[in-house]
This record gives sequence, structure tokens and C-alpha cells, in this order.
Amino acid sequence: MEDISILYVEDEQSIVSFAKILFKKSNISNITYASNGQEALKLYSKNRYDIIFTDMMMPIMDGFTLIEKIREIDDRQIFIMVTGLENKDDLIRAIELRVAHFIEKPINPKKFYTILEHSCRIINEKKELELSNKLLEQYKQAIDDTTIVSKTTPQGIITYVNEQFCKISGYTKEELIGKPHSLVRDPSTEKSTFKDMWSTIQKKQTWRGKIKNKIKDGGFYIVEAVIIPIIDANNRIIEYMGIRHDITELEKYKEILQCELDDTSKTLKENLNLSQQYEDGMNRSTAILRTDTNNIITFANDEFCKISGFDLDELIGKNCSSLRDKKHIAQQDCKNMQTKLKKNEVISITFKNISKSGKPYYTNTIVYPIVNLNGETIEHLHLMHDITEILELSQEIEDTQKEVVFTMGAIGETRSKETGNHVKRVAEYSYTLAKLYGLSDEESELIKMASPMHDIGKVGIPDSILNKPARLTKDEFEIMKTHSSIGYEMLKGSSRPILKASSHIALEHHERWDGKGYPNGLSGEEIHIYGRITAICDVFDALGSDRCYKKAWDLEKILKLFNVESGQQFDPNLMNLFLENLDIFLEIQDKYVD
Repeated sequence: MEDISILYVEDEQSIVSFAKILFKKSNISNITYASNGQEALKLYSKNRYDIIFTDMMMPIMDGFTLIEKIREIDDRQIFIMVTGLENKDDLIRAIELRVAHFIEKPINPKKFYTILEHSCRIINEKKELELSNKLLEQYKQAIDDTTIVSKTTPQGIITYVNEQFCKISGYTKEELIGKPHSLVRDPSTEKSTFKDMWSTIQKKQTWRGKIKNKIKDGGFYIVEAVIIPIIDANNRIIEYMGIRHDITELEKYKEILQCELDDTSKTLKENLNLSQQYEDGMNRSTAILRTDTNNIITFANDEFCKISGFDLDELIGKNCSSLRDKKHIAQQDCKNMQTKLKKNEVISITFKNISKSGKPYYTNTIVYPIVNLNGETIEHLHLMHDITEILELSQEIEDTQKEVVFTMGAIGETRSKETGNHVKRVAEYSYTLAKLYGLSDEESELIKMASPMHDIGKVGIPDSILNKPARLTKDEFEIMKTHSSIGYEMLKGSSRPILKASSHIALEHHERWDGKGYPNGLSGEEIHIYGRITAICDVFDALGSDRCYKKAWDLEKILKLFNVESGQQFDPNLMNLFLENLDIFLEIQDKYVD
């Protein structure tokens, strides 16, 4: 709390003196005082404050006018009004100005501290979110600095290139942006490659492959490329993003070696000399293994020993599969690779390996079958590029996204005085129901990460409505209903899978199977499956928990409602799955009890 800055606006000196005593006991020292709205506005023009306490009735400029003028500068400023609010019109006006809290005069110290502590907690959580977002931007910049990145419209027109792209292609950003991506394509690349790429990404699938591109001055470069279609909330492709790694040096070595070894005019001595030079070049830039046809290691270069942590004599005679993570064994990746190599197929795969110290490392691996003059495979050549740092960075970005999503969801629940365990339970319920429904592990995990954001739009609902300990009026309920659209508007612009899924859930978790829900009156399978799953899980937990306006229902009453609303409010198939597996959901409820 000592990092919080406060502006206190009050014309009655006795109240100011009392407030100073309260602040002194709360450990907050960064407080500025003003005696009227005009003085406060002048201070605000030079400094920013986390919280502004203001009286309503003051000379020169009253509290309402002050709030209106500051809202024009910073629409997210937090206000706490210290006043009597003598009539209904004043209360309505304060709500419209989104005053966060009200403290009546004379000030009750206990309420003062409660509101102050709550406001400080929200501010600190907001600062943590801002820090997380800043970290995400830095991680994005790190990837931008270490890979070759471009973006295009759905028609293939370049909209973005990073410095690495310009450096390798020889073109400036001004020469590339607005041009078709074919500008950098080398004419020697097979047309079937681009046909396959275009067909794949138009199906909203990721394409991976090797591409030869031309340099502005007439040269060429070769990349391992990943082309990703970026999808909006309406499942439409809005752009394509390409991420590439330069493999020109390796490909040139291969090409030169092949040409030289095929040149029968060279003597054996010349060929051996050239091969040694090429091998030496690869040894300096690439991790290399050679294995026999039974997958037993016969050679490892210095680069591979360096990244694996093993000495050469520890590797010779070891089965190559023993270096792999156990998931590759379970998926039979090594066995499948051996089958393809027997057919003289070249293998490209990303391996998770385990070093001598037990630490994992990752390699983009190309495995070539080496054949004799009779076309028989006599050994396998493994060429590896260490991508551990990039994958660990990607994982850190994903973990940070998860943390940001969960924290934002928890903030939404905190404002409505619900516990963090509510979003934990809804997340676990959603994951379980998604798996029972038949969604993949990846998609089930995605809804688990996204569902905590279902009520994030509540941050835009006034506390007087959000925490009203009684039934809402019709007008108040209309305001409360807007939290679905508010949450969607907050999230819809992101291309991140977690936040895209969160936007669907925020918008549609109050839609009903019979079409009588809000905000868009969708029905049946028009409602996104994420929204239908979260709707059941959210209601189950909300009914079984104490809220400011009700006591928790007992299980029998909840199940009676679910049976009645199956096919009305809720997807009947999902509801049957939920009820048939009720014991699983009750175990989750017990595990994360408030």
C-alpha cells in the first residue's frame, strides 16, 4: 500500500484532519490534498494519482464537475466519493460517472479502511497485469529479433516484415510492404510447393516446409518456414504470419557435396579432400550424429556433445532412442522413423531430448538415409539445429498468458465479492465437461485456461449493482447484462488462442439453448461450444455458493433445476453428460472449497 498515490479533495478542514489520521494508520504516505475541484484539477494536470477521494459539494468547482473533467483525461481513473448523497439524482449521476465507492459523512473508520484496502488491491492487480503485458511485448520482441517474420493479407499482400526479413532478403520495408509475397520467391522453387502451402493455409491449417527465396541482388536463401493463418472471432482468416529459420548454409553444403561427389571427373583423392572440408564446415555449425541401421550411434561431432552433455565415448554404442524424451517412445516416433528410413525417406522432426544432466533440450532434426552404390541403406545421418531457447521462450509466453488470463478473471470475481476458487472450480469443471463431450486434450486445456475470463466484463459494472444484496430492478438488470458484451469488447481484438476462446465465453455464456438468453438471443448450436460448456459450469458453481444476494442452494435443489432446464436453458447433451458424471464434479467442488 505504500506505493499507492492518493489525491484527497475536501474543503472542510476537520474532515481533512481526520482523514490524515486514518491514512497515517494505513501505511500510505504519498497523499496530496486539495481544498476544491479547481485546485485538484490543476494538480492532476501535472501528476497522476492511483485513487482520488473527493467531496461532492465544494466551492469554485464541485466533485461532479471535477470527475467529468478528469474522465476526459483518463477514463479509467478510480474515484471514491466522500459525501452524504442527499438525493436520488445525485446518486444516479455518481453511478453514471462510474464512482467506484461511496463513504458517508461522518466517516466510519472501519468502512474507510475496507474500501481503501479493496481499492488498493484492485490497483496493484492492475499494475501486475500491466507488467505482465509489458513482459509479453518484450517476449514478442525477442522472437521478432531472432527469427525471420512477415505478415500478409489473405490475398498474399505483405503488411509487415521484421528487420531479419529485410536483412536476409536485401529489400527495405518500404520496398516490401504493399507488394505480393511472390516478390521474394525464387523461380526455381517447385510450383507444387506453393500450391500445397496455399491449399493448407486456406483450410485454416498451419503449413511447414522448406522454401527457396531470392535476394534483391540476384542471390538466394533457403528457409525452414512455418505459415500460420490468423483467425478472427468470426472464424475468418484475417492475415497470414510466416516464421522462418535460415538454413541456406546447410543446404548449400548439401548441394555442393552432392554435385562434387557426382562428378566422375574428380579423382578419389580430390573427392575425399572436398568431403572432409564440407564435413568440417557442417561440424562447426550443426550438431551431427551418425547411427547404423539398428539406431546405434557410431559418431557424434563436438557440437552434439556440447548440447547433449555427453562425451563421445559415452555416446558410441548407445541406442539413439535412449537420448529421447519418453513421450517419443510412447508415441513410437523412433520406431516410425526407422520404418520410413528403410524406405529411403528423409525425415524431418522436432525432438525433445534429455541431456546427461537430465535437463531437456530441443532440436529440429533432419535424418538422411545414407545408401551404397546398390541403393542399400548403410547408415543414418542426423543433422540437428538446437531450438531450445526459442521453445522455452514460447512456453514462457504461453505460461504468462495463462497467468494474465487467470488474474484478469480473478479480478472480475473480486469486484463482485466472489472468491478466486470460483474461477478455479469453473475452470476444472469446464475442462472435465469438455473431455466428456469428446473435445481434444488441446481444446479441453484451452477452455480450462479461458473459462476464468467468463465474467471479466463485470469490471465495467458499478459496485452498487454488482454487489446489491437484493433482487435487481429491471433497469439494473439491463445494466448487469452488458457485462457479456463488455467482456467480449475487451478481448475480441486479440489473435492469441486463449484470449480468442475467452472472448467467445465472455460473450455467450448467458445465451440459452431455447434462444431466450442474452446478449444476442442465440439458440442451440448457434452458441459456441465453449459458451455452452461454461454456462453449465458457471451456474452449477454459482448456485452452490453463497453470494451477496442469496444463500447457497443445496444439491437436490440444483439438480431439480438442471433437470427442468435441460433443453431449455442448457444444451441437453452436455447436461446429460454432467448429471451422469456428477461424482467427478462434486470431487472438484470438494477439492477447491471456499
